[in-house]
Amino acid sequence: MLRLFRLCAYLPLPLLHALGVLLGWIVFACSPTYRRRFRENTRQAGVPAKQVRRAIGEAGKLVTELPWLWLRPAAQKVPKISWRGEERLEAALAQGKGVIFMTPHVGSFEAVPQAQAARFSPRYGDMTILYRPSRFAWIDTLLKEVRSAPGLEPAPTTTGGVRVIMKALRQGRVVGLLPDQVPGEGQGVWAPFFGRPAYTMTLALRLARQSGAPMLVALSERLSWGRGYVVHVEPLELPLDQGDEVAAAAMNAAMERLILKRAGMYLWSYARYKKPRVTPMETAASKTANP
Repeated sequence: MLRLFRLCAYLPLPLLHALGVLLGWIVFACSPTYRRRFRENTRQAGVPAKQVRRAIGEAGKLVTELPWLWLRPAAQKVPKISWRGEERLEAALAQGKGVIFMTPHVGSFEAVPQAQAARFSPRYGDMTILYRPSRFAWIDTLLKEVRSAPGLEPAPTTTGGVRVIMKALRQGRVVGLLPDQVPGEGQGVWAPFFGRPAYTMTLALRLARQSGAPMLVALSERLSWGRGYVVHVEPLELPLDQGDEVAAAAMNAAMERLILKRAGMYLWSYARYKKPRVTPMETAASKTANP
């Protein structure tokens, strides 16, 4: 399986995206569970079906583009990635407190660390990415490899991983988190998301309070016909002085606004309202970030 994944990295991006659209619609047609969750989430958000049809194919692209994003040489990827709002990141990094990059499940969120590593890591140091180890050995091996690529530093969702993130912020570097990913039990609070309670991460909020690092939203828009990506950097102002529940609700509201602007790019099939997993190591990591 790993060998097949590596071979796919040699395919051109337009072909991989075309295959992704096909894959997305096949999964949508063949999986009742996937289809039901997709429709439930879009109805919960109040988004008309015609505005989210594109998201079916975009979800497939998310899978098929991974070999290209992860394993292609940087010299071949960089020309296909442009930036909008990078001056916000420059200004935040100039403060010397590090930056918390919040990348929601919108567009090609795996393109963001690749773009960051190529553009800013040579000047400001490696970007540290929090990731959850996979249950599948071959995927975990691959994740460790790509998260340790030049310009990137991996940080697993463990106590040690949170220490790595805090060290990166103290050194004025960028750390990357997924604000709309369901965290492990003990790492979040219940907060409204499109009018329904969703377990929401608090790690980013606590890191921001403790380090003083500014928070920014980064999302990557796929260009049509496999022409590449545009990384958008937007500000994220949260009431960090009002407690986790209030700040988490404000963060979810900010994510809602971003998603509604780009409804055709969001991963509507994600189980955003599921109950958190009981993972003692993740609970310990949360406590480490909030001593």
